[in-house]
Amino acid sequence: MDKYLIVGLGNVGDEYDLTRHNTGFMVLDAFAKASNISFADRRYGFVAETSLKGRKVFLLKPSTYMNLSGNAVRYWLNKENIDQQRLLVVSDDVALPLGAFRLKASGSNGGHNGLGHIQQLIGQQYARLRMGIGNDYPQGGQIDWVLGRYTDDDLKTLQPSIDTAVEIIKSFVLAGIDITMNQFNKLGKR
Repeated sequence: MDKYLIVGLGNVGDEYDLTRHNTGFMVLDAFAKASNISFADRRYGFVAETSLKGRKVFLLKPSTYMNLSGNAVRYWLNKENIDQQRLLVVSDDVALPLGAFRLKASGSNGGHNGLGHIQQLIGQQYARLRMGIGNDYPQGGQIDWVLGRYTDDDLKTLQPSIDTAVEIIKSFVLAGIDITMNQFNKLGKR
């Protein structure tokens, strides 16, 4: 059976709920809710499992610190013997406006510490879905911005993109990265 690992990046703990840096967690929570599955506390993270048309899908929210996310990703790839081509990492991105998103088959970490650590451990050859959180902060204010909570208005803007991200994950598993990029990237521009 083909296996897929979908990773949402974020920070564990109530104090990080609904913060911009936890957008990856929010996408996986939405996918789990839509699939009627729940997360269990496992090694290096919270894991939920489901199947899509005979394909096994593991959802992972790493419980490591964001800048050590690669440990969780590498562990679950190895533990479940999942091909790196079947890995999709969902992260926040200050370079994209709120509500925008971009799906890529590989590439740089764009300055994101979570993606940077994953790249150190497994390289750049994995798919990533970058969810825009905007960058409306003063010089030197990036940390406060990414760890800041979304406002209700922000969440209204973000929700359609989270819903689309759930569809992107399904398409990635069922149709592959190229078809999914062609189908969805034009929707993600703002």
